[in-house]
Amino acid sequence: MGRPPVAFAAVLALAGTLRLTGIQYGLPFPLLNPDERNIVPRAWAMVHGGGLDPHWFDYPSLVMYLLAPFQAWQGDPSYLAARLTMVVLAVGGVAAAWWLGQRAYGPLAGFVAAAATAVETTHVAHSRMAVTDVPLTLGITVALALMISGRIELAGLAVGVAASAKYPGFILLAPLLAAAWGAWRRLAIADALALIGFGATSPYVVVHLGEAAGDAWRVQRAAREGWLGFEHDHAAPIAFVLRLWDGLGPALLIAAAGLVLALVVRRRADLVLAVFVLVYFAQLMTLDAHFDRYVLPLVPALGALAGRLKALAPVTLLMLVVPLTWAVRDARDLTRTDARVVAHRWVERNLPREATLAADPSTPDFEGFRVVHLALPRPGEPADPNRDVERLRERGVRYVVVTGAIEDRVLEVAEDYPQETRFYRDLMRGRRVYSIRPDRDLAGPWVEVYRL
Repeated sequence: MGRPPVAFAAVLALAGTLRLTGIQYGLPFPLLNPDERNIVPRAWAMVHGGGLDPHWFDYPSLVMYLLAPFQAWQGDPSYLAARLTMVVLAVGGVAAAWWLGQRAYGPLAGFVAAAATAVETTHVAHSRMAVTDVPLTLGITVALALMISGRIELAGLAVGVAASAKYPGFILLAPLLAAAWGAWRRLAIADALALIGFGATSPYVVVHLGEAAGDAWRVQRAAREGWLGFEHDHAAPIAFVLRLWDGLGPALLIAAAGLVLALVVRRRADLVLAVFVLVYFAQLMTLDAHFDRYVLPLVPALGALAGRLKALAPVTLLMLVVPLTWAVRDARDLTRTDARVVAHRWVERNLPREATLAADPSTPDFEGFRVVHLALPRPGEPADPNRDVERLRERGVRYVVVTGAIEDRVLEVAEDYPQETRFYRDLMRGRRVYSIRPDRDLAGPWVEVYRL
C-alpha cells in the first residue's frame, strides 16, 4: 500500500481525474441526467432573487443550497459550475470512505474502501451529474463512520444532513439504533439531532410539510411502480445485485464475504455496516425502477467490508482494476460530442423560428421555438394524448423531434405501450427531414426530425 499519506493522495488524485474527464459532456444542455434540469435552475434562482424556498420537494433542499453559492456570478444556470461542485463532493466522499474503512477495520481497510469508491463505475458516472445521489452517499458514509467511532450524537446530526440530501438517508436510523443499543438517552438525543439537522438544512420541507410529504410519496410510488426501460427486468434482488456487479465487478464477491463475516463476529463496526447494508438493500426490494444510482449508498460500506478481509486485500485491489477499466471506457465516451447537441444546432439553423415543435424527453431545450413537450411513457400511466400525429397536426405542430433515448426503449416493449408505438411508427411513414446517429466522433442516442 505504501505510506498512508501517499496512498491517500494517489487515490484522491485518481478519483478526481476520472470524474473530471467528460465533465462538460452535453453542455450547455443537461443531457447526462434529466434531474439536473430540476435542481440546477432552482439553485440558480435562489441567488438571483428567488429566495431560499424552492417550492419543489421531490427531493429535500440541501443539494440546491450547496450548489447555489457557485451560481451567484452566472448569468444563467450553469451546469458546469454545478457539476464541478459535485466532483468536489464526490472526491470528499472517497476521503470519507477511507475514514469509514479505517475506523471500522484499520488503515488497510480504509485504503480498500477508498479505492473501491474511487473506481466504482456508478459513483464515477454520477459524480459528473449535479443531482442528489453522490451527496447522499457522502452523508451516509460520514454518518456510518461516526456511529462506528461511538460519536452517537454527532452521528444523529449527520443522519439528518444525509436525509436532507435525499429522503432515503433516514434509513440510517436503523444502524444508529444498532450503534447506540442500550444507551437509550444518547439514542434519543441523536434522534432529536437528526430531526434538527434535517430541519436546519431543508427548512421549507418542514414549513410545507404536507406538500413535501405528497411530493416525496409521489416519487417513491413512481419508483415502486417502475420506469421506462425496466418493464421486463429481473426481479429486484437480482436486478440490484447486477447493478452492484456493474459498478464493482468481482470485488463484490469479497465484499459479500466480508458481510457474512461481519454477521458472524458482530463487533460494533460489523453491526453498523451489516445493519445498514441489509436494511438499505431490503428497501430496494420494494422498487420496480432499478436505476443504478439507487445502489450508490452501499458502495463505501461494501468497500469497507471488503477491506475487512485483510489477507485478501491484494486480491481485492487487483479485482478493482476491472471497474477501473470500465470507468475509463465510460469517460472516454464522454469526451465525444453528444449527437443531440449537433441535432440542436441543425434545428436552430434550418427550422423557422415561428414553427411549433413537439419533442421527446431527453432532447435539448429548443429556446426560441414554441415547443410541445411529449411526456415520458411510464408503466401504469395513461398515454400522453399528444403522442398522436393527427392531434399534433390539429395543434399546429409542424415538426417532431424524437430520440432513441425514448423510442428505442418504447419499441423494445411495444406491447406495453401500444399508443406510443403507433405514434412512432406513424412518424416513420412520414417525411423525415433530419437524422443523426452516433459514430466515431459522436456519442449519445440518435435523433430524428420529422415534418408533419
